[in-house]
Amino acid sequence: MKVSNAQELAEAIKAQEQIIELEGTITGSPSITLPEGTTLKGGTLEFKGKGVRLSRNNTLEDITISTLNYEEAIYNDSSIEDAGVFKLHKVETKGQISIVAKDAIHHIRVEADDVFVREADVRGRAIQPHGFGVDVLQGGFTLWNQQKDSNAHFSATLHDIKVGTKETPVRGSGVFVAGYGDREGKSAGGLFTADVIETGDIYIDGGIAKDTPDKISAGVFVVSGAVVQKIVNSGTVTTYGQNDMVLDLWGETPQWIANNTITSYGASGIGFVNFGKMGHLEINAPIVTHGDGARGFNLYDGSIESASFKSIETKGNGSIGIQVSKPMGELHVKGAVTTNGSEGTSLVKGVQMKLKAVGVSIKEGADIKKLQIDGTVSTQGDDLNSVEVLEGARVREISINKIEALGKNSKRIELSGDVPEGSLR
Repeated sequence: MKVSNAQELAEAIKAQEQIIELEGTITGSPSITLPEGTTLKGGTLEFKGKGVRLSRNNTLEDITISTLNYEEAIYNDSSIEDAGVFKLHKVETKGQISIVAKDAIHHIRVEADDVFVREADVRGRAIQPHGFGVDVLQGGFTLWNQQKDSNAHFSATLHDIKVGTKETPVRGSGVFVAGYGDREGKSAGGLFTADVIETGDIYIDGGIAKDTPDKISAGVFVVSGAVVQKIVNSGTVTTYGQNDMVLDLWGETPQWIANNTITSYGASGIGFVNFGKMGHLEINAPIVTHGDGARGFNLYDGSIESASFKSIETKGNGSIGIQVSKPMGELHVKGAVTTNGSEGTSLVKGVQMKLKAVGVSIKEGADIKKLQIDGTVSTQGDDLNSVEVLEGARVREISINKIEALGKNSKRIELSGDVPEGSLR
């Protein structure tokens, strides 16, 4: 059934039409709930409040849904135990896409491709995951299993998910997937699972106030309780704000690949940070961070089997290139690791701390099977180390092509931890 105004749309929904096709732009409609099995396609829907509510086995196709940027453009009915499959194909929104398993829902699946959240502001969402001393802002594109019941199933397959633009970065996180986690950030109930999450260009500015110690966001955030078999960043991922991580893992994935640039412009914005269970991390484009405390790569908690990078550069005081605090397998950088700052303030597990812009810092608790850097580790700042393996840390095999310390009173190497005899001396 084709509809061209709000009244015809309401009549089609009341008649439980299975295919509703929009002609042109429809305005003046209140939030609508699609009947079970209904496909809504074509045209543009403009709302002043909440937008389209999905019920069960619904499809949105080749459609633009627009509302106020702080509202939900697409959301779901939570009173149905089995929501079936929601399909989103060639969908663009102004406003958040938020599909959540809560209340009665114990089964839900999302299949999405070519989805673009052009603009959204989710800073006002009261429900935020907590872990590792911080709360996490929801995303412009949010899929979340909030059920404590471990038998609640939320699965997804996601391709070409795009969030924000350079002119309208989403205020909050970008792509956000999560299961149920406890207050320590650990999985404790219903899981979110995906076979693949593949993203296009992502731009966010979380809008977090300067010096805030206990709130973060991320361009792509796989939160506690989320298990994703493969993550691929095909487009660029760019963050602009304070405490905006670029890529962040609290959940689990065997494989995460980034094939385009990873860039942050705000203070304490980390290129890739890990607290979860990581298999193989492969960053095939430069990581570049700007701003004080904005580091390149951090293994804070959890585990990583292996990680490879094209190159890492940080531009700010307190901005470490590579920091490892837990055991991992091989860490390989094919190009250079460069830092350009000295000492500065950075967010560390919910606390603002003073750090120095060390090139490579292997800290107590780390045990690295192999550390290989094919390019140059170079630091520009004063009174710091270019490469340090600190007491209580271990590197079983280490190879770095060249090390430079260009600042005053800076050292090329500080090895007080456990390294093979004669390494880098």
